[in-house]
Amino acid sequence: MTIDAIKNAFPKWDYPKYSQGETVALFIPCYVDQFYPSIGRAAVQLLEEQNVPTTYPEDQTCCGQAAFNSGYWNDARKVMEQFEKAFRGQKWIVTPSASCAAMCRIFFEEASPGSDVAKLGKHVYELTEFLVNILGVTSTNAIFPKKVAMHIGCHGRRELGLVDAPMTLLRSVQGLEYVEIPNMEECCGFGGTFSVKMAGTSLAMGRKKVENIGRTGADFVATTDISCAMHFEGIMRHDPTLKHIPVIHIAELLVKRSMKNNLLA
Repeated sequence: MTIDAIKNAFPKWDYPKYSQGETVALFIPCYVDQFYPSIGRAAVQLLEEQNVPTTYPEDQTCCGQAAFNSGYWNDARKVMEQFEKAFRGQKWIVTPSASCAAMCRIFFEEASPGSDVAKLGKHVYELTEFLVNILGVTSTNAIFPKKVAMHIGCHGRRELGLVDAPMTLLRSVQGLEYVEIPNMEECCGFGGTFSVKMAGTSLAMGRKKVENIGRTGADFVATTDISCAMHFEGIMRHDPTLKHIPVIHIAELLVKRSMKNNLLA
């Protein structure tokens, strides 16, 4: 499927209206906090540039997605309850992770129907959908004169219909040339604990994904889900023909403002 076909195949949302000055609570997923803190900083910068006040509830932990996807729903509910406690009363919760946003907005209700946890989950938005679909942002004035492929993970596409928002911002970047990954709708094979429990299948799917990335001739791969990137970037690092292609979260790309800071290692 092409990007245009994908965006018409998945859900559309009616978004609430944001009033200037309302505070946004940042939900920074565990893997971003532990491995990619620069993504969290980029998310803060993007919101501050739109004059959006932010807060960071310090007792936040995980959304429970790993346990939920593995079938440990009772354990997941305990984590979800902590999430509700940490973010209680917040009208806007924004995260730089499409899969975590989908867990909160869609699967909290499935795991705990009608609960306070499920009600709070409806207030969680992925970063680019908040910027584009709620704030009305169409450009961040980023400069990135590179050839960039885009990976949008399964949860973002299928559960949130997340295609237009990240692509709107990506295509607004000055100097950027977008190149489409063939069969981009195919899963990268990560799937959280699936990549551990079904390592052989996961690796085969990941190799197919990186082969398609290689066919684009991209200089960089951008993504809305760095969790997916942990998987396929690891495969790329072991491939002599692909290890030169860096992976970047879209939030980090969107704060690039000069030629100098586009020269990433």
